[in-house]
Amino acid sequence: MSNIPETGRTPRVKIRLIVIQVLVFSLLLTLGGRLWYLQVRNGQEYTDEAKNNHVQQVVEPAVRGSILDTRGVPLADNETRLVVSASRTELMKMRDDGKAVLTRLADVLGVKPKDVTDKVRLCDAKTPQPCWNGSPYQPIPVTDEATTQQALQIRERTEDFPGITAEPTAVRRYPAPGLANTSQVLGYLSPVTDEEITKAQDTLSPYLRSDQVGRSGLERTYDKELRGKAGVTRYEVDNLGRVIGQAMSDEARPGANVVTSVDARVQAVAEYELHNAMKTARKEIDRNTGVNYKADSGAVVVMEAKTGRVVAMASQPTYDPNAWVGGISAKDYAKLTGKKSNFPLLNRAIQGQAAPGSIFKVISSTAAVNAGYDFNGSYPCPSSYSVGGQVFKNFESQGYGSITIGKALEVSCDTVYYGIAHKEWQKDGGMKPKKNPGDWFYKTAHQFGLGKETGIDLPNEVTGRVPDRQWKKNFWKANKASWCKQGKKGGTYVEQIAYEGCLEGDRMRAGDSVNYSIGQGDTLVTPIQMATIYSAISNGGTLFNPTVGKAIISADGKRVEEIAPRAHGRLPFDRKTRDEIDEALAGVATRGSAAWRFGGWPQDRIPMHAKTGTAEVYGKQTTSWFASYTKDYTIVMTISQGGTGSGASGPAVRKIYEAMYGLDLKGKQNLKKALMPQPATALPKIGPDGTIDAPKVRPYMPEKPPADTQVVAGGAAPHVRRD
Repeated sequence: MSNIPETGRTPRVKIRLIVIQVLVFSLLLTLGGRLWYLQVRNGQEYTDEAKNNHVQQVVEPAVRGSILDTRGVPLADNETRLVVSASRTELMKMRDDGKAVLTRLADVLGVKPKDVTDKVRLCDAKTPQPCWNGSPYQPIPVTDEATTQQALQIRERTEDFPGITAEPTAVRRYPAPGLANTSQVLGYLSPVTDEEITKAQDTLSPYLRSDQVGRSGLERTYDKELRGKAGVTRYEVDNLGRVIGQAMSDEARPGANVVTSVDARVQAVAEYELHNAMKTARKEIDRNTGVNYKADSGAVVVMEAKTGRVVAMASQPTYDPNAWVGGISAKDYAKLTGKKSNFPLLNRAIQGQAAPGSIFKVISSTAAVNAGYDFNGSYPCPSSYSVGGQVFKNFESQGYGSITIGKALEVSCDTVYYGIAHKEWQKDGGMKPKKNPGDWFYKTAHQFGLGKETGIDLPNEVTGRVPDRQWKKNFWKANKASWCKQGKKGGTYVEQIAYEGCLEGDRMRAGDSVNYSIGQGDTLVTPIQMATIYSAISNGGTLFNPTVGKAIISADGKRVEEIAPRAHGRLPFDRKTRDEIDEALAGVATRGSAAWRFGGWPQDRIPMHAKTGTAEVYGKQTTSWFASYTKDYTIVMTISQGGTGSGASGPAVRKIYEAMYGLDLKGKQNLKKALMPQPATALPKIGPDGTIDAPKVRPYMPEKPPADTQVVAGGAAPHVRRD
């Protein structure tokens, strides 16, 4: 029994009760405030989030638009295939990361398990192809060539293949009509990456995780138009995943069709003749080395002279763009990118750079006239020209006495240009240049559009190079340390060159200017640049931006957006000089360096203008160039390590013209056989349901001379240079 009086306990109990009451009241107040905050203050926000947590999206991919040739023939379209895909998200939930499932899948598909696992792994800096460079949350296609039987096995045994689907899907197809591959022009597709999705979130054309995007060629340039917009249907589901209603639906909008200026028939001819010219060149012996020409790569461009529209563009070596559809295999990827591949993904028509050789002389001729030299004046053409202690020989060491600039262009006399370029170098101050040198040869090249992009609607075009004074200085700064370390006076050729570069690599030497005047030295051009230039000479001087896209037509054919030709400048000559150069180039095909390849050509009805080029490359065999035009078209072909211009490229260029104009081996024209006697103007018609009434394209079969006859090589005199 406690001795504490009853009155002593009461105040303490009361205090404790008060404290407990305050504490309880505080907790209730806090709880009430929190409930108010959740239900009133942020109630709508959490309601929306709760709804979203019970909304599932079903994406219906948009059908990608077709890429059509100028007559409506599909160069790239879609076909329905059985696509087997794997959900990486589902596979990662399994104890073995889905290895057992993928092994069973490989067995059904008849491939190695490693081939399947490689395709579903994610790409990073250390992971080689094949791998998945798209979103990890997107179904990853394992194959788009599944058979009906394989698809049925997967769908009927869903318990054995969790996370695996087999569905009919529209996939990209590159049909190569008439064997016209057109690969580097078309490009290819691959899955969108998370980085691309993030970057495009705030744009008018955002990506979905299921999208395929263009990686090169027209597929990349016109990706936004071709891609369309995927359809998204949102379903409300309960916590058990059962559909309780449809929230919202956005219909899929198919992509537009891109009509090009490419003619599949001419494209097939260009590809065949380029390939055949390279194969023929490999049978010829290089007289300088005594071995066969390698003819390891090449390109050809066929262009409308009056618009700059590209009719055909081929590059060798080439590849099949269908290899990328559904994910590329390790074997195919190695073939396309390995050291021994010779880079078939490269579009050498716009990305291949080489010294132009004598086809550059139309620029040098213009430069000479602009510098004050009479086009029809008399200039010595000896077999060689000396600059200091160095001798620059004429091709095949032949001289022609005193001739005009026009005749020098016709027979491709180097020494005429050597002499003019040397005099201009001396006028500009030689090794101690004036403050403002004339630099006519370099300025004229820039005015012709060299050293910069032509503006063609294909990605990754390169600029080439004009080795003017500023370029010399920049190049010297970048390489001076290496040259000075490697150089040695009186050493090997390479050591001596490095020694001279160390001392005066920033100066424009006489030898540089002399060599440059005939398209040699450090000058680099692309086939598309030279095609643009020769087209401008043909049309009177307008430099057009080359274009492949001709129009964008909606999937239902109702909306048409034509892509009009655009010009970016004019050649720096007057009408008189243009006509004189035009006449000289006609002489090349009738009397000059290309005449032996154009015997029997109907010059009176279809005037041919041409220029041959044979560019020397240190450590390699010569590069073959052939530039030409008629009143309608321009064709430029080049073959790396292919020999002379008229020898390797000339015959192939003639055969392309013959097919286009319907000419037989004797020069007789049959318009019924002509592919393109005149540039096409009408656009193909697309029906409301997207159907296109496209003509068929037959594979190109070149005409061969009868066994008992011999085609006359041409009317060139024996002494005429065959550049």
